[in-house]
Amino acid sequence: MADHSSGWWVSGGGSQPLSVDVRTNISPSELGEGNVEIAVEYSAVNYKDALALQGSPGVVRATPLIPGIDAVGTVISCADERFAAGDSVLLTGWGYGEARHGGLATRLRADSEHLVTVPSQLSPLHAATLGTAGFTAALAVAKLRTAGLTPEKTGLPIAVTGAAGAVGSCAVFLLAQAGFSVTAITGRTDEVDYLLGLGATDVMSRQEVLTLAGKPLLKEHFAGVVDQAGGTLLATVLSMLASEGVAVASGLAGGSDLPTTVIPFILRGVSLLGVNSVTQPLRPRLEAWDLWAQHAQAFPWDSVTNVIGLTEAAQIAPAVIAGATRGRVVVDVNA
Repeated sequence: MADHSSGWWVSGGGSQPLSVDVRTNISPSELGEGNVEIAVEYSAVNYKDALALQGSPGVVRATPLIPGIDAVGTVISCADERFAAGDSVLLTGWGYGEARHGGLATRLRADSEHLVTVPSQLSPLHAATLGTAGFTAALAVAKLRTAGLTPEKTGLPIAVTGAAGAVGSCAVFLLAQAGFSVTAITGRTDEVDYLLGLGATDVMSRQEVLTLAGKPLLKEHFAGVVDQAGGTLLATVLSMLASEGVAVASGLAGGSDLPTTVIPFILRGVSLLGVNSVTQPLRPRLEAWDLWAQHAQAFPWDSVTNVIGLTEAAQIAPAVIAGATRGRVVVDVNA
């Protein structure tokens, strides 16, 4: 291995604006703490990563910082017995790419308790295609089922907002595989064929849903929703949920506010649940990756995966923030 690694590097802060550049001379001493050293193969441009690559101080909580909340790679060395050199591992969450160096580099130091072995059914590229998005979607589907929603108990579909994005794409697929009818809600109606290919039974435009905004209760359209948007879109879909409906919030691409009333909660018994994909313990992580391993052969990898090189990550960041990318933006850090 080379003595130095390459990666995105965010520096500055305080009274100075953040500077975001690619460095090719990141020394081992600059990689921070961690008992596992990893040769990174793939990372991704998640929403948080896109903000970090734009120098957003709301995401970059420490500098200097290598962004990248996801990483998939091969263990170079590990100071405990959990992993051996050559093991294929993946990392999501735990503050990497926000408060400590993340995966948008060719080398990474991590804590062994934060890593998961890549299931044998998944290639490193497949694992990166899923990453935080696939993990979040699996947690969201588990929330719905734990709350009592099953295909057998409801005649209404589950809605997925931001359906053409990374988490949305994964959620549509997993819900369809579980036997639910799925209504994909998207601002990109040119992606109808893509969404139907993931398993959606119906596609609604985001604009159509938003024309109904502002009413505390609407006709019962959905048994539940997996929401990536927040804001007015989530508030509107809450008013469209059936009695005992369940909303799972996992994103805020449309805003962090929630302009709603208590009426859906007290007149229909609607539940609003949140997904924290950052600090989940090992067991739900293993359960989520086992679920994806079971469905690996059926997942339409080629249509969901968009692979770019390391230096292209900042260029695509504005499109990720705008919700203009389909599926998952995977970064080959060695390209």
